[in-house]
Amino acid sequence: MSEILCELVRVAEKAAEIARACRLEDPLFQLLIEEKKAGAGKKSSYVRDFKTLADVLIQEVIKRDLGKKFPGLVCNIFGEEANQFTNEMGDVITVTVCPTEEETADLLTQVLNGKEVAAEVLARVVHQDIPVTDPVLDAVKLDIPPDSLGIWVDPIDSTHQYIKGCADSVPIHGIYSHGLQCVTVLIGVFELSTGIPVMGVINQPFASHDPKSSRWEGEYCWGISYKGTKFFSSQLSASDEHEEESICYIRRHPDSGEIQYECQDFSVVTGSNESEKLRSVLSDLCGEKLHFSAGAGYMNLCAVLGLVDICLITADNTFKWDSCAPHAILMALGGGVVNWEDCLKRIKKGETKLEMPYLVYNVQDAENHGASKWANKGGLLAFRNKEHLEVFLSLVSEKLDQ
Repeated sequence: MSEILCELVRVAEKAAEIARACRLEDPLFQLLIEEKKAGAGKKSSYVRDFKTLADVLIQEVIKRDLGKKFPGLVCNIFGEEANQFTNEMGDVITVTVCPTEEETADLLTQVLNGKEVAAEVLARVVHQDIPVTDPVLDAVKLDIPPDSLGIWVDPIDSTHQYIKGCADSVPIHGIYSHGLQCVTVLIGVFELSTGIPVMGVINQPFASHDPKSSRWEGEYCWGISYKGTKFFSSQLSASDEHEEESICYIRRHPDSGEIQYECQDFSVVTGSNESEKLRSVLSDLCGEKLHFSAGAGYMNLCAVLGLVDICLITADNTFKWDSCAPHAILMALGGGVVNWEDCLKRIKKGETKLEMPYLVYNVQDAENHGASKWANKGGLLAFRNKEHLEVFLSLVSEKLDQ
């Protein structure tokens, strides 16, 4: 197990290096500039969509590197991106990582319509070795058969922020509303039989920026939760280590027996496209500790890092590859990720003693097709502390009904 987790961290670091190279290496950066001028979000059957090529290439690097060490995992690595492109000559090209740097460069030259220098730069980064030094990670000793595991990969989450490339976003209480800081690489591991997440790595390729050199430094965190055994990276702390800072209290009135909730400023991160009603309710509960941000991966990372108590995304626009990695880390910290709509139904029916509707990662939605069959239908809510979650759900449900 420790070998798999170490390799996950290493390939996530390589993915982050590729993402940074596309912005820092001039031949690659010019392709991003061309795309930005053409208009972000516009899809094409031809490879003018360079950010999607970066997505696909990172996904293929992760598959290739993991597959070399753990052949039994290859067929169970899943992601968002297809790996076929059509170049300007009409040639359909399958993007893969070739055995040698030169072969990969030749393939990418075809994909990039003859841009040899850019292809060579990208191939060099793809084939480089990325050393990882993490004593806490090295100490993890746990054995799970690799062929019992599945992996969800999101190679570049928040591609809109990636292509915009804003470097001067200013955080509020440590949280960025937009910018390259919201870009993440997500690798989540789950049990194929149960769908329960067991390992996760979140890499933030653009965590900090040096304005003088224009260079970026990245950060990563990881967690593992399996049959009661929990480990997580050194910069994280479990939710129960901060019980003295608990913001929520549940009391029963001595006379009426009525349950009363007392909360002092929940901190929540959500998206700016949530309904006006929900934003009003959250504003009443959170005040200045309500944050709006970009990128499902980054918003979940805010919960992982303890920057917020709750990450809430109510729409059906997140997917298994967005939530598996943070879910695994949050489980290691004492939290988790649950289905938002199912939680509200549970509260309204008074079924508070039933098991929380945690997300699972091996079941698709039979009513949908394509990528939508892996959507987190009903939205998601990520949390670090179950007691805080219960209180939050009760208060929000009550206010939404008013």
